[in-house]
Amino acid sequence: MAHRIFAMSVGSVYPFYIAKAERKGRTSDEVDTIFRWLTGHTQASLEQAFAAGTSFEDFFATAPQLNPARKLITGVVCGIRVEEIEDPTMQEIRYLDKLIDELAKGKAMAKILRTTPAAT
Repeated sequence: MAHRIFAMSVGSVYPFYIAKAERKGRTSDEVDTIFRWLTGHTQASLEQAFAAGTSFEDFFATAPQLNPARKLITGVVCGIRVEEIEDPTMQEIRYLDKLIDELAKGKAMAKILRTTPAAT
């Protein structure tokens, strides 16, 4: 049985991600950066998906380029370790949740986006 969130529109949940970030002094631009990094969307295609009412299931199934570095995301969301989630769609949703949580907790964007500093 599919989870209820799969059918929810990403655009309907997006304002809650923004609100969570802004309550902690972060910006909507940072939230958008996370979405783009995770999915490969451009800002225009991201906004189009939101406006079209794209479901979470379709949003991740049709993402232009899921970032391979997303597999480096570990930790607990809603009491469940994201790296142990078996359903691929639910794992993608929880990756997004985890990144937004990290943003709200004040983590630096470089760490959130799993970028490693250049070796010197």
